[in-house]
Amino acid sequence: MSTGKFIVIEGMEGAGKSSAIAVIERILKQHDIEYINTREPGGTPLAESLRTIVKSVDHQEILTVETELFLMYASRSQLLANKILPALAAGKWVIGDRHDLSSRAYQGGGRGFDETIMNTISDITLKGFRPDITLYLDIDPHIGLSRAKARGDLDRIELEQMDFFIRVHNKYQEIASQDSTIVTVDAAQSMADVHLDIEKSVLEFIAKTALD
Repeated sequence: MSTGKFIVIEGMEGAGKSSAIAVIERILKQHDIEYINTREPGGTPLAESLRTIVKSVDHQEILTVETELFLMYASRSQLLANKILPALAAGKWVIGDRHDLSSRAYQGGGRGFDETIMNTISDITLKGFRPDITLYLDIDPHIGLSRAKARGDLDRIELEQMDFFIRVHNKYQEIASQDSTIVTVDAAQSMADVHLDIEKSVLEFIAKTALD
């Protein structure tokens, strides 16, 4: 049985990740590709408990940035070992709502952890594992946050100040410009155009995979 592929959707709040995932699901179904969905933080019972800690606004104490960093990677480690790797080994494709790039952007860019720290923790937890392709939905943080606010209550991270999200956005763009496995999609376009760009990228990836 062939090994599955790991497709990740990345982007800031309000970028349209949920609808992008729906497009990918439709394409994989059309090609009779068996897949599962994951999300980060979360994706397994224990990882979902860690997600609640990271996202909650109801803590009786301040969640330190160091704790946030380690919780994100602890959750990711659980998800990788217990869901992603077994699915890939079984020949299934995995659609991930966020992965390591989110930590690079939010904890690295937003929180200011340097690259050496990020690389060390990533190496320990992921052991070199990487997505096969990442679709990064690029959106101006002002637009993205306004969309997120329109959806309803914000979580602990979404309540950060705008300068935090500007740093996150800058780090996303920096990393995406240097990694050939990351496809940047302009999420400020109409939804129809965004979905067309996603469809094109996924179809090209499927065609390339068939030739490998």
